[in-house]
Amino acid sequence: MAATLFLVFFVFAFLGVPIAVALLAASAIPLYFFTTTAMAVIPQRLFVSMDSFSLMALPFFMIAGGLMAEGGVSRRLVNFANSIVGGLPGGLAIVAFVASAFMGAISGSATATVIAIGSILVPSMIEAGYDKRFAVTTCSVAGFLGTIIPPSIPMVTYSVTTGASTGDVFSGGIIPGCLLVVLMSIWSFVYGRKHVKTNYKFSLKEVVRTFIEAIWSLLMPLIILGGIYGGIFTPTEAAAVACLYGLLVGFFVYRELNLKKIYKVMKDSVVSAAMVMFIVAGAAAFGFVMTQASIPVKMSNWIISMTDSRIVLLLLINLLLLFIGTFMETNAAILIVAPIFIPICQAFGIDLVHFGVMMIVNLSIGIVTPPLGVNLFVGAKLVDGLTVKDVINRHLFLYIGLALTGLLLITFIPEIVLFLPNLVK
Repeated sequence: MAATLFLVFFVFAFLGVPIAVALLAASAIPLYFFTTTAMAVIPQRLFVSMDSFSLMALPFFMIAGGLMAEGGVSRRLVNFANSIVGGLPGGLAIVAFVASAFMGAISGSATATVIAIGSILVPSMIEAGYDKRFAVTTCSVAGFLGTIIPPSIPMVTYSVTTGASTGDVFSGGIIPGCLLVVLMSIWSFVYGRKHVKTNYKFSLKEVVRTFIEAIWSLLMPLIILGGIYGGIFTPTEAAAVACLYGLLVGFFVYRELNLKKIYKVMKDSVVSAAMVMFIVAGAAAFGFVMTQASIPVKMSNWIISMTDSRIVLLLLINLLLLFIGTFMETNAAILIVAPIFIPICQAFGIDLVHFGVMMIVNLSIGIVTPPLGVNLFVGAKLVDGLTVKDVINRHLFLYIGLALTGLLLITFIPEIVLFLPNLVK
């Protein structure tokens, strides 16, 4: 039953069948052939899985991110980031990481971050003398910070799946996200020093000016996290507040939102949210069949029997998650894999917040890892004539190497993740 479950899923997935459909097929076939359970349980699991107050945060955060992006937020964030680090060697490349971190705190989506920041920065970088392949690769990689800096859609998915505190997972991602910004900026600095002359000079006056322009954008994550930890609203209510805030800022402060843009945001958000929710529903059915086959217990017992070393265990988990992240959508991977690892975390005393951030960083690196990293395909569209092959270059592998360095630090120094959650308790 277990072999059929995974075999059917991987065959359907590699044939290009949508992940949600592959999950449903993989659930139904072994259930029909190997059990006496009524097939009606599949649609029941679909509806039960979506009957969740916490999951309402997903479409709300998608809408909020879209409203802020269409309302002129990304340009102001880029200008503010440029005023701080634009004068450094490779300044515009470093701006890509800093601005993506800011944008990630608004959109919660890796692909949305690539489009919002890359569409502004890539032309500017090429005009400033950066190689176009380096520019596109940098913005493609920087986009994965959108899933690590809170609020993050995969973090909400993980919290709903495991029962971990959404607020704690959110705050746990802040320091790791900043660490990754610093690490990956190292290669941007080295490249810029060798290949690009920077004419921009640091000006405190310019920092203040761009900060004032961007302050309404920067306040959004503070309002969300402050409201959650202040007990003013739940994470789901925070997502609704973020939508209202994005609407007010775009209409009355920046005055760049109009009905046409709102229609586009709503349409794109409905499509994205429906896709994610369909995956959530399919994964619930898949998880039910996994439980019927005792796969989580058997897998955890097998992994635990392989080693009694926490270090070896974490390395094995990291390798598996990196592999999964290269070919599977992040939310789907969390929904399928997280229930398997929860018993293992409990057996080894691994904090669920620490494990959640580690898992999301792992899967996020997969978003930019060849051959199926989705950000690479999105980034290639930023410049006419470029293909994914152009984005897969030595710069990409250097960035991935730096990101993996950050992942190892996050894995074996839990305090990097847990410092802020413990501080606010």
